[in-house]
Amino acid sequence: MAAGVVCRGYSQPLRRAIVDFGADVGFGRIAEKLREHYGLEIPVSSARRITYQHAGEIQRAEEAVVVATQVPERKGVEQLIVEMDGSMIPIVEGQPQGEDTDAATDHRKHKRVKWEEARLAMAHVVGSATPRFGATLGTVDQAGEQLLGCAIAVGAGTETKIHAVGDGAPWIAEQVERQFGAQATYVIDFYHLCEYLSAVAASVEHTPAWVMKQQGRIKENRLSEVVEELRPYLESDQVAAADAPVRALTRYVKKRAGQFNYQESIAAGLPIGSGEIESAHRYVVQHRLKLAGAWWTVDKAAKMLALRVQRANGQWESYWQNRQRKAA
Repeated sequence: MAAGVVCRGYSQPLRRAIVDFGADVGFGRIAEKLREHYGLEIPVSSARRITYQHAGEIQRAEEAVVVATQVPERKGVEQLIVEMDGSMIPIVEGQPQGEDTDAATDHRKHKRVKWEEARLAMAHVVGSATPRFGATLGTVDQAGEQLLGCAIAVGAGTETKIHAVGDGAPWIAEQVERQFGAQATYVIDFYHLCEYLSAVAASVEHTPAWVMKQQGRIKENRLSEVVEELRPYLESDQVAAADAPVRALTRYVKKRAGQFNYQESIAAGLPIGSGEIESAHRYVVQHRLKLAGAWWTVDKAAKMLALRVQRANGQWESYWQNRQRKAA
C-alpha cells in the first residue's frame, strides 16, 4: 500500500509519516491521523517510541557536529541580524514516559512539575526570509554557541557586520559580546523599553501623546533627556518596587548603557524590535512543546526541540534521504 507497510515492522515511509505528525501534534493524535489518512491502526506507544527514536537520532547528529569557537577567517556576508530569547516549557522530574496526553490517568499527581527555559537562537542575512535556528535547554554559554553556529551557517565572516537585538535579559547581551566582540552591535528591544515608559505614564498621569513624544526622542538617541525629565517623579528606595515605575525605568536604562542606539539602527534599515525571535518561539518551540496537556522529561524535551529545529531549518528531507541511502 502507499504507506509501504511491511510485515512485523514499520517501513521508512510509515516511520516518516509518524514522525511528521509527531513533530506537530500530541502522540495520541498520531494514531487518529494515520487512521484518517492511511487507514492504518497503530498503538500510541509505537507512535511515541518511533518519534522519540528519530528525534534522538537528529539530536545526536547535531551534537556530533564540531562546535566553532569563533567566526571563521573569511570575508563573509556584509550584514547579519542575530537574535536570542528564552521560552519556558513544562518539565516533570522523574517521569519516564515524557509527554503524557492520557487525560484519564494523570501520572503527574506525584511528580514535581517545573519550568525550564528553552533558549532559541536565530541568524539571517538582512532581507532574507530563511533564518537559521539553534536551540538548547542547556546553559547560556551553550545558547551563545548556538547563536555563533547559526551566524556561521548563514555566512558570517571576519568582515561581517552583526546587528543583535534582545529583550533586555543580561545573558543575551553578554553572549553577543562573548561570541562576536566588537564585530557586533546590540540594541535593546524598543517595545520592551516602551513597556517601562507606559508604566511611568500610567503612574504620573501622562497622556498617550506624552508617551509618543518620548518614544520619538528615544528613537533619536535622546533617552537621557527622557530620564532627566522624569527625575522629579523618581521614587525613593523606601517605595515598593511595584509602585516605583520611574525608579524601575531609571535603573533599567542605567544598567544597559550603550544598548539604546536606535537612531543608527533605523537609519541603516535594521530592526529595533525582537519580534522576529518572539514569533519564532511560537512556531518553533511552543507549537509542540507547550501543547495543552503536554509535559516532558528534560531528555525527551531536548529530543523534540532538536526535531523542531531540524524541520525549521529545512533539513527534514535531507535527514530521510540520508537514512534511505544508509539502508540501501
